Amino acid sequence: MDQGFRLREATTEDTDVLADVHTRTRTAYYTAGGMPEDQLADPSAWEQRRDAWARVLAAPAPATLVAEDTDGTVIGLLTAGPPHHEDLEASTSYELYQIGVLPRAWGRGVGGALHRKFVTLATTTGCAEGVLECWSSNTRAQRFYARNGWRPDGARRPGPLDHDYVRLRLKLASRSS
Repeated sequence: MDQGFRLREATTEDTDVLADVHTRTRTAYYTAGGMPEDQLADPSAWEQRRDAWARVLAAPAPATLVAEDTDGTVIGLLTAGPPHHEDLEASTSYELYQIGVLPRAWGRGVGGALHRKFVTLATTTGCAEGVLECWSSNTRAQRFYARNGWRPDGARRPGPLDHDYVRLRLKLASRSS
């Protein structure tokens, strides 16, 4: 355990809890960015997220971890793998698909521990850089990633409320250094 929580690999038994944590973390950042909570409350969207997590956990490529409290309650998640961007090579780039931490666990080092695990996973694959997309209105995440060395690369795609998703990159130390 690190600071009252531990990281472990997610299993298919975590599908529902991953969908729940994903739903609650995205609600926190979208509402903080100005989206009305009622726009996020569609019950069918939760089912779609659950189905997506089931597919992620069944696939061999993505790495998916959870952060658990001392009582075993999942308070955060990480998923990462080969890049989804056509202009990036899997041999050089590793994508951070998502770090999500429940608001009640903010400030406890959970996000930092998950980020360090991402860096370890990425460097183990031999990749020279990490890549991720972040909603431009998610200022909390923007600050977190900037503190950890991530920089915008200029790529953007449309997001909710006319606020783009921005792509960030992180230079990784080579395994030989």
